[in-house]
Amino acid sequence: MKTTPYYKRIAFALLLMLSMMQLQAKEGMWLPNMLEQLVFSDMQQMGLRLTADDIYSINHSSLKDAIVLFGGGCTGELVSAQGLMLTNHHCGYSAIQSHSTLDADYLSKGFWAANQGEELPNAGLTATFVIRIEDVSKEVLMGITANMSEAQRSKIVATNCEAIEKKTIEGTHYKAKIKPFYSGNEYYMIVTEVFTDIRLVGAPPSNIGKFGGDTDNWMWPRHTGDFSVFRIYAGKDNEPAPYSKDNQPYVPKKSLSISLKGVKKNDFTFVYGFPGTTQENLCSQAINLTSNITNPVSIELRRKRLDIIDSYMKTSEFIRIQYSAKYASISNYWKKMIGENNGLKRLDAINKKKETEATFNKWLNSNPDYSAQYKDVLPFFENIYKKYAPLAGAYSYFTEGGLGVESCKFAYTYTNIITLSKQKESSNSDIIKAAEKLTAAVGGYFKNYNLNIDKEICLALMQDYYEKGNPAFQPAIFVNIREKYKGDVKKYIEDVYANTLFTDTLKLNKLLKNYKRSDYKKIEKDPLYQLSQSIYNNYYNNIMQPKQQCENQLDSLYRIYVRGLRQMQQDKKWWPDANLTLRVAYGKVDDFFPRDGVRYNYFTTLQGILEKEDPAIYDYVVEKKLKDLQKNKDFGRYGDADGSMHVAFIASNQTTGGNSGSPVMNAKGELIGINFDRNWEGTMSDLMYDPDQCRNISLDIRYCLFVIDKFAGAGHLIKEMNIVE
Repeated sequence: MKTTPYYKRIAFALLLMLSMMQLQAKEGMWLPNMLEQLVFSDMQQMGLRLTADDIYSINHSSLKDAIVLFGGGCTGELVSAQGLMLTNHHCGYSAIQSHSTLDADYLSKGFWAANQGEELPNAGLTATFVIRIEDVSKEVLMGITANMSEAQRSKIVATNCEAIEKKTIEGTHYKAKIKPFYSGNEYYMIVTEVFTDIRLVGAPPSNIGKFGGDTDNWMWPRHTGDFSVFRIYAGKDNEPAPYSKDNQPYVPKKSLSISLKGVKKNDFTFVYGFPGTTQENLCSQAINLTSNITNPVSIELRRKRLDIIDSYMKTSEFIRIQYSAKYASISNYWKKMIGENNGLKRLDAINKKKETEATFNKWLNSNPDYSAQYKDVLPFFENIYKKYAPLAGAYSYFTEGGLGVESCKFAYTYTNIITLSKQKESSNSDIIKAAEKLTAAVGGYFKNYNLNIDKEICLALMQDYYEKGNPAFQPAIFVNIREKYKGDVKKYIEDVYANTLFTDTLKLNKLLKNYKRSDYKKIEKDPLYQLSQSIYNNYYNNIMQPKQQCENQLDSLYRIYVRGLRQMQQDKKWWPDANLTLRVAYGKVDDFFPRDGVRYNYFTTLQGILEKEDPAIYDYVVEKKLKDLQKNKDFGRYGDADGSMHVAFIASNQTTGGNSGSPVMNAKGELIGINFDRNWEGTMSDLMYDPDQCRNISLDIRYCLFVIDKFAGAGHLIKEMNIVE
């Protein structure tokens, strides 16, 4: 047998290694105006066939003009010239739930407007376009000197930002916000246009849009048809306008073309959206705080709430509708934190951060100038985190324990009317307005409230808070539990709920309807209000200020530390942590190996939905029509070349919260998927990215169109879209 010369084998191996490096997963969430400067050549080497101007331009329409911040924390994309917008089902969930009743259960049965006249308005929902992103670091930092205090620096930065923002939008309907990047070493201004008339167009039933429920959340393989359809409306001038029947569908500067070609392994992809928060440059003490103090408290307290809510949702269809959105909200980050902790442990994250810190120390000791600037940073981190850790733990008990009780948060909203009632300078009309405002809130609160659930949650959380919370940071009312109730939390909670106004609609409305100034005493004496006051006062008096002081010190330290890291590694392409600003992440379609002997394929199919079917579990019910379509392989033009109906796929784009609903695009900038999740093994990517394990999970756009067209019969929506066969 003829053998290949050794030097040729080596050359081939090097060539193969180089090609694999070009295809490998790429960490980073890049500001679109930075692409050409930092990573665009890399994107092109991986397969991108667009120009940087095609992705982001302020001189002509570009892909950025088809991307919106949906509400306050998701992404949406425009897919027609009539303002039609796609996002995730879980992003539109609250809107869908708000329109749902027992008679019109859009969560269970889905909703499809037959025409624009049937599309449903959603008060408070917004869609925000980015007009431009501008580096204003020089202007923001004008007047800053090295020897000024942090308070002085913050004041100058805030004053400068306010002046720049005001001048920028003067005489326009735009909004402007300056945000810090690279831990406050740079500042960028984001100019936006905000639309407020957003209407629900369509949503699949939850057993498609939320298939697998919270069991499958953060998991792969995934079979969730996680999409919903909205439309942006504008005034006659095509500019933002409050809801009106006279408004017209918005005509966007750009809408996305949709590809039906599907994806293959190693295909180039990029995600364009609004990732929420990452903290990639934390020190080792911060990772320890997250892993061993705050996450464990949050995980345990959320689990208690979920167990209680779930037990009631299983007994009643009405309660299921009431609490579905709440349950999903609680569960989402509960499961994420579990995966995050597992990932940090697997990566040995604390020790990896210590290695970085050791390298940083060697670097700064190599040069007197570096040492003068950075020698105190790491020791200061250690000292501040010693003070900060117990405060952060106490804050977790406050948010997850105290504020985990719905009625406590609700009761606290009555603080203002008590204050007004006590103040002699308050007019009767001020008090009447306050009572009317509270009256208006009663109906909305009790619509989705169950007394038994709330009471059980209160007992479970207060028991944990009482027994495990740091006594130095516990509410003062816990002294009453120890002394009067001899530590019997259950007896205390029974008394609270037996004697409160805040669980009874009739009593509360009666008080507010005939409210007199002296009635504040009834509220002050209410045991549930007293519990809420004690919980909040404990936070405001004992936790908030020292916690904020530590955070301010940490902010200034991280600004110095990140500046030092960038100076130490000048050849590295640094991306700024996510902060809910428009970003591009890129990577490839790829499978992964979560553990020894296990390999996950990069896509799932409709057949997998049937394999998961369980009629006894709501989240795994499969619609008969969907089963028939699969049985007959009636996929229309949306089926894959392999003969199956693909549902979802994974790729190595780095994403986080806020990327939900983001468009996933191919090398030509065509829409191929809707990002909706990450794999559980990769949820630590907010703190530390692992290219071998981190995968974003996307709905295959063909399954989305298949459901709209073949399942729902809403082909009129398909006709609006620009579809590339």
